[in-house]
Amino acid sequence: MKDYYQTLGVAKDANEAEIKKAYRKKAMEFHPDRNKDNPKAEEKFKELSEAYAVLSDPKKRGEYGQFGDSGFHKKYSRDDIFNGFDINDIFQGFSGGNPFAGFGGSFESGGFQDFPGQSGANFPGQGFGGPGSRPDIDVENEITITFDEACMGTEKRINIQFGNNKQETKIKIPAGIEKGKKLRLAGKGYRHPHGGRRGDLLLKVKIQDHPVFKREGNDIYMEKTISLTDALLGTYIPVPTLYGEKRVLVPACTQNNARLRLRGQGLPFAHGNGKGDQFVQVKVELPKSLTSEQKDLIKQFKEASMEGLNKV
Repeated sequence: MKDYYQTLGVAKDANEAEIKKAYRKKAMEFHPDRNKDNPKAEEKFKELSEAYAVLSDPKKRGEYGQFGDSGFHKKYSRDDIFNGFDINDIFQGFSGGNPFAGFGGSFESGGFQDFPGQSGANFPGQGFGGPGSRPDIDVENEITITFDEACMGTEKRINIQFGNNKQETKIKIPAGIEKGKKLRLAGKGYRHPHGGRRGDLLLKVKIQDHPVFKREGNDIYMEKTISLTDALLGTYIPVPTLYGEKRVLVPACTQNNARLRLRGQGLPFAHGNGKGDQFVQVKVELPKSLTSEQKDLIKQFKEASMEGLNKV
């Protein structure tokens, strides 16, 4: 669990100026160019910048307070958090400008090489570190996967084009990934014209529709048509699942649109501890015509039903 207020060392009712001041102080303390012999400083610097990106934005700060850390990160990816974030803004007019100017090579040392969702002139902190800085450039593209691949996870080989050269690489698709999420391939983006490390490749996930299943969170939904007699008398029906076909009981007198629940037949939860469920919506099919014998039987059924009601 992340506590952005604790990360910056400010109270939850801190105002904008207090948050900005706290970030300035800690950012100077943990900047990688000032801590070349401390590999943990870079990670701390990124944590501070993420905290400031959220708490300095009134909308994001409000939703962070409303939904808590877990709910906030279900809505905001790391790309969303840094969208529109420019680190230079807070250093304008501070000790003559950016306090890291003159340290040089911020991006060579990796200070921001995996900040997401930025490219070209919109890269956060462009010019950060003075004229000698070399920002990396991230690239965004799309990857289309099947419904089963999204549910169960897989590993795919893709080709990345660098100029006239193609490079094959592997990417792991985590089980349960949702459409619109972005997968990051470090160092597979563009290199800035003035040098520096390569940026990252961000692949936005598109998921193909499934002919039978629909997904809601970690649960799977589908429909199954049965006859009127099976609905009245009860039966067993074969039902496809992500894990193979299951034989499922339809209780007697099952109503149209009733839902049968198959526990644990949905998608795995992201952090383990079980799976979602599968729901089968029963569609009762009525006959389009009846024989004379069937009509007589239904009349007998109707009469017997009326007698039963009269006895109650």
